[in-house]
Amino acid sequence: MRVLHVLGSMNRGGVETWLMDILRNVDRQRIRMDFLLHTCAKGAFDDEIAALGSRVISCPGTRHPGVYAYRFLRRVSAYGPYDVVHSHVHLYSGLVLALAASAGIKHRIAHSHNDTTAREAAGAGYRKAYAALMKAGIRRYATMGLAASGRAADALFGPDWRRDPRWRLLYYGIDVQKFLPKCSRKQLKERAGLPAGARVVAHIGRFDPQKNHPFIVDIAKEVIRRDSRVHFVFVGDGPLRPTIERSCEARNIRAHCHFLGIRSDVSEILGCADAFLFPSLYEGLGLVLIEAQAAGVPCIYSDVVPKEADVAPHLITKLPLSEGALGWGESLLAILSLPARPVFHGPGSPVEQSAFTIQKSVAALTDCYLRA
Repeated sequence: MRVLHVLGSMNRGGVETWLMDILRNVDRQRIRMDFLLHTCAKGAFDDEIAALGSRVISCPGTRHPGVYAYRFLRRVSAYGPYDVVHSHVHLYSGLVLALAASAGIKHRIAHSHNDTTAREAAGAGYRKAYAALMKAGIRRYATMGLAASGRAADALFGPDWRRDPRWRLLYYGIDVQKFLPKCSRKQLKERAGLPAGARVVAHIGRFDPQKNHPFIVDIAKEVIRRDSRVHFVFVGDGPLRPTIERSCEARNIRAHCHFLGIRSDVSEILGCADAFLFPSLYEGLGLVLIEAQAAGVPCIYSDVVPKEADVAPHLITKLPLSEGALGWGESLLAILSLPARPVFHGPGSPVEQSAFTIQKSVAALTDCYLRA
């Protein structure tokens, strides 16, 4: 079976990391996966994709649907035939799946990874019209729809999605073994260039409005003012990063804020963290939260995050954003004052028992393809 995944790029992000774990663990003799990407730039995972026997196909995105249609159809003709097109580009999947249907591809999957309901409701009229058009395309051309959570399904398939047998939930999976402690937290802090006695608060996410970095800076200001041992670690990159770095400098906390960029050693970063901070404005799920819980890190995150991410209750603190930086700072300081919590791992751990292991995720996705 030949599957074509369609997405923006294959750089390090939640969806991309999950797809790479799928590719590493799926039976590649039964299912061949290629990646059609809306970029010409080389991605972090491109070389590994090729080494695993799959292809990266560049199909640059454009605002002109006719130009994109021409590029898409040419590439499908050149690299196909494909049994399944699996689109990960949210609303744009309406166009992708229509083109896949015109190319004669019988099995077409729209995958919702985010809860964009509030953002769409606040959008301009043209944006609402675009969303309505693309959702109509998904309803017409999708033979199956997958979602990372109930909220993500609501966003793309509508609040009545459970009534349509095409739509279903499919949870991300992680390789839990990667996040088990392999050395002491002190050693991991030294590797990351952090003071041995630092109380480390980690955030992992693209520098994008969704992740609410300005609020993290406000929290950091409150926390560092009360405890100078606390250091904040930011992992990721994006257009807002320079602005956030300047904001830290303006608040005189830059020495306590570490911007590590895009990293391949996320498990080690989580291993040296005393707390994980995630005050997103909206989320489809937040795969990194599952990773943090697998690493045994106490997590404090906004109550807009879907409940499916609440895997290890003893590690979770959920707060409304309305509590402000002061309230969040007090909760964070309370977490940091607690003694280190043991990391439960093995068959009895909350994450191992959940639906979020890569083995269960591969089995579920394989079943979807075979049903198609």
